[in-house]
Amino acid sequence: MRRNVAQIDFAHAQEEERRVRHDVMAHVHTFARCCPLAAPIIHLGATSCYVTDNTDLLVIRSALELLLVRVAGCVQRLARFAQQHRDTPTLGFTHFQPAQMTTVGKRACLWLQDLLMDERALRRVHSELRFRGVKGTTGTQASFLQLFDGDGEKVKQLDRRVCQLSGFERSFLVCGQTYTRKQDTEVVNALASLGASVHKMCTDVRLLASLKEVEEPFEKDQIGSSAMAYKRNPMRSERCCALSRHLMALPANTLHTHATQWLERTLDDSANRRLTLSEAFLTADAVLLTLLNVTQGLVVYPKVIERHISQELPFMATENLIMAMVRKGADRQECHEKIRVLSHEAAAQVKEHGKDNDLVARVEADAYFAPILPHLQQLLDPATFVGRAPQQVTEFLQEEVQPVLDLYQGKLDNLSAELTV
Repeated sequence: MRRNVAQIDFAHAQEEERRVRHDVMAHVHTFARCCPLAAPIIHLGATSCYVTDNTDLLVIRSALELLLVRVAGCVQRLARFAQQHRDTPTLGFTHFQPAQMTTVGKRACLWLQDLLMDERALRRVHSELRFRGVKGTTGTQASFLQLFDGDGEKVKQLDRRVCQLSGFERSFLVCGQTYTRKQDTEVVNALASLGASVHKMCTDVRLLASLKEVEEPFEKDQIGSSAMAYKRNPMRSERCCALSRHLMALPANTLHTHATQWLERTLDDSANRRLTLSEAFLTADAVLLTLLNVTQGLVVYPKVIERHISQELPFMATENLIMAMVRKGADRQECHEKIRVLSHEAAAQVKEHGKDNDLVARVEADAYFAPILPHLQQLLDPATFVGRAPQQVTEFLQEEVQPVLDLYQGKLDNLSAELTV
């Protein structure tokens, strides 16, 4: 059996499956053909799910390990981006309307935080995976108890030994014919949650690309549109969103499969799981490979950001102007009314006439504001409007991100070679 374990005649197995209509028995017969002396005992005491469920868990464990490194790679690249732009002021948005300012790096930390939560969820699922082990046809281990002449301790030792040899710390102490499909729901839910995080981030990138503030990598000869030559469509981010939507829809299948497992088992889980589990991991892999490409080449356009700030900052600075005037002895209510009138006039220039925001020029031209004019540029410095955003970036990268990256030391070096998008 050891000499022939890798000598798999797939053509013969396919022919056997066509004949017996049973995938595992087809391979049992094929293996027995290679090992005639062992043929009488191959699969003795076992059931198909001993083979398929345990194999699925081996594959799931390896797939999670692969994806975790990919997630860590995206975190590493985004962390560099966040650090690089920790001090770059930019407009914040609520309801996609300009709001209090933040920094480009701080916004990237919002994306990072979601990915860190996904890494933690995937790592937890990986660490808590349980093997089905050696449990028999309905999970009672009755056949193995017969093989060991009623010695239950030997059955337990066999179960533990198979679990250890397969690289698992523990198996389910109880199961039916299959391991509980609840475990599949936990795995796919974690993958779907990752998809939601990527969708949110890439939607943000697409919005910022529309504003021409931040773009994904765009190659020298890349064509954005077959009709409109000037376009720079964010196709990688769009691909991430498209695939993520598919990934986010898959947990429903695992929930239905778990919910409809009659008693110890029913076979209508099999075909669904073969699609759902493979699609979930393959989709997550494609999403992460594309995201790795996006995160290693995000481009920021500071001049565009500065122009957008200049259009909105005067309105945001009105409270600063009022406070500065009050410090110089002005009446707060009178100053508020002055600013209100000038702000509405400037807004009309923007909305009704399509002109630039000229509130600053109006303030400079009004003798009432003479006491603060020497300090006006300081009062309008964008860096003074971002609060603790730069410090938050530094603290977050040090306290939250770096400990996670430390878990993957030595595993992130080969990721660049895997980028094939």
